[in-house]
Amino acid sequence: MDRLRFGPAGIPLSAKKSDIIEGLKVTHELNLDAFELEFVRGINFKKENIPKVKEIAKDFDIVLTAHAPYFINLNAKEEEKIKKSIERIIKTAELLDKLDGYSVIFHPGYYLKQDPKKVFENIKEKLKIIEKEVIDKGLKVDIRPELMGKRSSFGSLEEIVEICVGFEKIKPGIDFAHLHARTKAFNTKEEFVKVLELIEEKLGKEHLKDMHIHISGIEYDDKGEKQHLPLENSDLNWKNLIKVLKEYKVKGVVISESPLLEK
Repeated sequence: MDRLRFGPAGIPLSAKKSDIIEGLKVTHELNLDAFELEFVRGINFKKENIPKVKEIAKDFDIVLTAHAPYFINLNAKEEEKIKKSIERIIKTAELLDKLDGYSVIFHPGYYLKQDPKKVFENIKEKLKIIEKEVIDKGLKVDIRPELMGKRSSFGSLEEIVEICVGFEKIKPGIDFAHLHARTKAFNTKEEFVKVLELIEEKLGKEHLKDMHIHISGIEYDDKGEKQHLPLENSDLNWKNLIKVLKEYKVKGVVISESPLLEK
């Protein structure tokens, strides 16, 4: 990635109509240069729009990412659910690849009261299947399990970074709001530095030039994340986070998941 880019998770609220093409135009007018396609309720995208969306994103120099459907659990007890989960990730990746996109982020799964180490191994085995299919299909996009905000979900900082070790196309999706909600910590400059140092130690410095980041305000309790908030209505120390990203010359995309999106 050439620099650190910023954009909304979905169509900006200031867009006059709920349309991806209009959303990209408004994103450009706002001097933003990234845009996350939200397929969280399903992969609904008209194939005939692919050439136009691809062209506009290229003309406006906007990097496209995608959030795969919420209905994914790579640690499901039912084989059919695992199969469908893998299919949803691959289908999202195929569509984003046709749009010359960057990376797909997704929620990896739940502990379901199982040993976290066993869950780690279960999900890692599924990621091997996903990576093989991505490579076999020649897809250029990366696949990113997301750091999760609820403690019942697989996806602590350590789990998300460690599970990406040894892969070519599987890379971490770092949500700093989720990390703060999950731990009630990671809100100081020193703690933000620790996140980047862990990624560099486990995966290599090149991963700091190739990041997919989510930021928003967040409300949380003892179980972790409750809901996303506008940045200024939360206690997330986002200004220091941006300073750390700048000091470490991080590159990639920062996607705003604030309810106010572009603001």
